Amino acid sequence: MNKVQLQEYSDAWNEHDIDKIMSFMTEDCVFEPGGGPERYGIRFEGAKAVRERCIEVWTDIPDVQFTNGIHFTEGDHGCSEWTITGTHRDGSKLEVDGCDLFTFENGKIKSKRSYIKNRQKLSVDNH
Repeated sequence: MNKVQLQEYSDAWNEHDIDKIMSFMTEDCVFEPGGGPERYGIRFEGAKAVRERCIEVWTDIPDVQFTNGIHFTEGDHGCSEWTITGTHRDGSKLEVDGCDLFTFENGKIKSKRSYIKNRQKLSVDNH
């Protein structure tokens, strides 16, 4: 994969084109979104589970878009930085910066790990 292909992958997300998204991924792909109870968040394994998760995102945030994309690759790894925006079905707005770290296999996405900024107030303990 290269940065042009990562932009095309991002464009497919903005087009809500599940078939195009999945064409960039291996059959045994892994997706770890930006949240969840485990140290890695939540893990979706295999093309069927990843496909269903993508569709869930569009169901919860019908107008979701990824903007301000910056993409780069090095060997079998890559990164995309972005801002995600949208409106949840309950009317709450979403706008947060994040990134995806990718591992590639045979020119396709084998794993995608998402990281997002936490909008909660953090406390800093100065000792």
